[in-house]
Amino acid sequence: MSAKQAETLTDTEITLLAQRALASYPAPFHGDLTLLCRSENATFLLRAGGRRYALRLHRPDYHSKAAIRSELQWLDALRDTGITVPQAIPARDGETVLTLTLADGSPRHAVLFHWIDGEMPTTEVDPAAFQQLGEITARLHQHSRRWQPPAGFQRIIWDHHTMVSEHSHWGRWQDAPGLDPADHGIVAEAVIRIGQQLAAFGKDADRYGLIHADLRLTNLLLHKGETRVIDFDDCGMGWYLHDLAAAISFVEHHPRAAEWVENWIRGYERVAHISDQEMAMVPTLLIQRRIQMTAWMGTHAETEMARSLGPHWADHSVRLCRRYLESSALPVGA
Repeated sequence: MSAKQAETLTDTEITLLAQRALASYPAPFHGDLTLLCRSENATFLLRAGGRRYALRLHRPDYHSKAAIRSELQWLDALRDTGITVPQAIPARDGETVLTLTLADGSPRHAVLFHWIDGEMPTTEVDPAAFQQLGEITARLHQHSRRWQPPAGFQRIIWDHHTMVSEHSHWGRWQDAPGLDPADHGIVAEAVIRIGQQLAAFGKDADRYGLIHADLRLTNLLLHKGETRVIDFDDCGMGWYLHDLAAAISFVEHHPRAAEWVENWIRGYERVAHISDQEMAMVPTLLIQRRIQMTAWMGTHAETEMARSLGPHWADHSVRLCRRYLESSALPVGA
């Protein structure tokens, strides 16, 4: 695993690569491509035969082909239980994960998915949307706890070391834009305390397993009363309540963040119980996620998402770390 996240291809080059990928699919899937976003992977909208599809071109130096196949295996298992999640479309040779070779010999993986209809809720909606998010997350966790992954299943590991250490998957938090070196000590102290807390908490199967790991409102779709989940690209092994922390990624400092956390827990508890031991870890998991996203900012500073967060985002991260260290209050909010 590497923290290298920079994409070297231009929009034109990535679109040409997407067109190459489409050539591997049957004729009904040949159509018009529109680049939707390049935050992590490059995602395209494909219009073909009067239908819509989503083509995902994976970024380099992140997931192996085996890991992407494993993601699709979990999606298939979830779909069998009635949860609406993305479904991959096989190419002409039956392969669901394509591998394209660039001019320099490096591989790029691609997956074509059926389109999922729905409206994406935002932080401007009623906080009850977080109850829906909590409910669907509990259903995913219930499935994870009882599902036996097939032989060869590989997914990314999310723990203290891989999230916030010097060698984390998303880089170093010290490299975040706008983070004053004078404040490094506050964040470092928080990282040490988080590590101590999580080491004591442990990774028993009742609290640590296969999770979505990025289940925010932006990865939720609401359609005719049904809640649908998309973007399992970061799914892997982690603490179940990390999915709560991920629910408010980037906006932990929002004035209503504590209300969102409360509503998420309320929704989750309608489906599954959160133990007292897990509840006690919520502040630690919340601030760990914020520091993880601070590292993400350092390796994704040129993305539209990072630029949209404004010049004071790192200052808010330091403020929340200080709150975590100095009080028992949730490290969220204004």
